[in-house]
Amino acid sequence: MRLALQSLRLAAADYCHERLLSLCAVLTLAAVLTPLLILYGVKFGVVQTLTDRLQNDPRTLEISPVGSGHFTPDYLAQLRQHPSVAFVLPRTRSIAATIDLFAKDGARLTASLEPSAAGDPLLVRHGAAVPTLMLDSGLHGAAPDTPRRILWSGVALSAPAAEKLGLSVGDELEGRFERRYQGAVQRARLPLRVTAILPLAAEQKNLVFAPLEVVEAAEDFRDGRAVPLFGADRGWTGEPRPEGPREYAGFRLHARSLDGVMALRDAFAARGLEVHTQAEAIAQVRQLSASLDLIFSLIGAAAAVGFLTSTASSMLAAVARKERLLGLLRLMGFSTGALLLFPLAQSLLTALLGTGLACGLYLLAAQVVNHLFAASLSGLESVCRLLPVHYAATLLIVAGLSLLAALGPALRAGRIEPSEVIREI
Repeated sequence: MRLALQSLRLAAADYCHERLLSLCAVLTLAAVLTPLLILYGVKFGVVQTLTDRLQNDPRTLEISPVGSGHFTPDYLAQLRQHPSVAFVLPRTRSIAATIDLFAKDGARLTASLEPSAAGDPLLVRHGAAVPTLMLDSGLHGAAPDTPRRILWSGVALSAPAAEKLGLSVGDELEGRFERRYQGAVQRARLPLRVTAILPLAAEQKNLVFAPLEVVEAAEDFRDGRAVPLFGADRGWTGEPRPEGPREYAGFRLHARSLDGVMALRDAFAARGLEVHTQAEAIAQVRQLSASLDLIFSLIGAAAAVGFLTSTASSMLAAVARKERLLGLLRLMGFSTGALLLFPLAQSLLTALLGTGLACGLYLLAAQVVNHLFAASLSGLESVCRLLPVHYAATLLIVAGLSLLAALGPALRAGRIEPSEVIREI
């Protein structure tokens, strides 16, 4: 152990003594490694940015059936238990999911109804409050057992709908529903209150996000049924709803991840259910990542081969140049293992210093690249980016290749016979 430590100290001292040759070796390694770091940084940064944008966009993670189906509450409950499902909510028939909005200043707009509930990814993504129902136990003076009724419903409006009606958060408006029933046109109304307005980036259509009960009530009303909870005095009259579980025409489903979208798409396809997803956009990013990985692997392999041959030849020349020194060390009692450490330690020093210099140059280049593309980035996005694990992996790979390249020269150093290299002394 003592001889090994002495060999390491001598190797470091000799490395510093031949500072010019050592500097050339460090600069050579940095010249090879820096472009590779920049290339991989751009690859990782671009792919990661695209992936994060897809992952953070609720529309990318949304899955909806094509056309109308017959989905029961039990089936939707099973979907909620799927590990890839983050959020699911039933949808009624699209023809029944419309509402006429009337602002207090007389502005009017027909919009589509979308069900929403706590945990809605679209609302969570934009920090919007979840629309809820305000219930009352009944009119003043009513009996204690009077059924509860809806006072008003909160709604979240898309930006186009809010702009056309001139509304802001907290404003009140009225929603109206129309049907032809028993040969006459009938209307029902429901007081509404704006609890959130989604930005234009979230939705560009005229949409109203309301509690599921409101969407179900709109479908029941247009089917000629009564909805007592919403009040007969507001026009919610008709036939009683038949017994039995409700069937829904569709559902809003959001996957937990991009991989979940692909898994759920395949699961629905296996059941013969055609769904609409952003699987094509996800597949394009995955294909781009795979292609860039292949390109980088080819370039990295070529660079690794060049680095191995260059380092091996350099270390062989160094061992040949220092044969007498190594022979004297053998005469002084240094073991074969201690002599093996001499070239290995110097090669490792070059790997550490060269990698450190390359990482420093990469950081400067990354700042320039990200500044050039700053206009197309937002938040913490970056075009050129490496994680701490990438720096650690780079150091381990370069150190491993350096030791591998120096292994042959080290074995030669360990086989040096003092009688052959110092007989001229």
